[in-house]
Amino acid sequence: MRNSFFCIDAHTCGNPVRLVAGGGPLLPHAPISERREIFVRDHDWVRKALMFEPRGHDIMSGSIIYPAYRPDCDFAVLFIEVSGCLPMCGAGTIGTVTAAIEEGLIKPRETGRVAIETPAGRVDVTYEEKDGYVDSVRLHNVASYLHDADVAVDVPGIGRLRVDISYGGNYYAVVEPQENWSGLDGMSASDIVACSQRLRHALAGVCNPVHPDDARISGVHHAIWCDRPVNDVSDGRCAVFYGEKAIDRSPGGTGTSARMAQLHGKGRLTVGSSYRHESLIGTIFEGRVEAEANIGPYRGILPSIGGWARVIGHNTIFVDDRDPLAHGFQIR
Repeated sequence: MRNSFFCIDAHTCGNPVRLVAGGGPLLPHAPISERREIFVRDHDWVRKALMFEPRGHDIMSGSIIYPAYRPDCDFAVLFIEVSGCLPMCGAGTIGTVTAAIEEGLIKPRETGRVAIETPAGRVDVTYEEKDGYVDSVRLHNVASYLHDADVAVDVPGIGRLRVDISYGGNYYAVVEPQENWSGLDGMSASDIVACSQRLRHALAGVCNPVHPDDARISGVHHAIWCDRPVNDVSDGRCAVFYGEKAIDRSPGGTGTSARMAQLHGKGRLTVGSSYRHESLIGTIFEGRVEAEANIGPYRGILPSIGGWARVIGHNTIFVDDRDPLAHGFQIR
């Protein structure tokens, strides 16, 4: 049997976004958080086939659009990437909105504004459109917060680090320059990946954050290494790690949200402040602390992230059962 998937390929500030416009599995009409569980249980081969090699690569990221269950949302999204079916993805949201509007997959109820149902909650998005193209997108992300500060962890090859565990749609280990880590200068991409893998493994035995409103969101699967900016217009620079070997080419939407929540939680970023976040390749997300928020017993923020995406092509992908590599592979 051969399955066909029609995809719109795009990138958000350098990070790939593959929007599955046709061929995605039909799922029951239920909250997208429940549909996510069904997808992971019964259809995760779709994610692996489209994200892993030979049809994808180590940093591949994508999404599938579904009808919204919530009446206050325009559509729902499942985020698929090499690391799994995520609760939320900021770069994926910016790329998905851009591609879906430019290619006519969705028609917003109100021009310049859409509400998206994600497994992490409702995400409001505004966008600027000119001559049929989406120039920029600002997503108003889910409530984000600092979960744990100054967690001590011994990382092989690095030594003892103090990291902050922060939530921005996914949980992150936030690392700033300190005695045993001097910063991003001089680190290669492979260095960042190796350090991140060791850090995540070490943290597994130290902490396991669970979202106070949804126990299905748990664990530290991402890391963000933070440093001083290179670009004069930026406030900070970062390398976001996810999956097994992936470094986000954008500054990371949930990563930037987690970073701002961490800074706010430590009294270093106030409501109304902006935070221009620079990626390893120099692209920038403009974050902003819109308001404070309560997440269970935690005091956090409502962040927004501004960025841009570009559609780069149409892609019809075949997944043929005769192919011994039909469902993809990863080299570890």
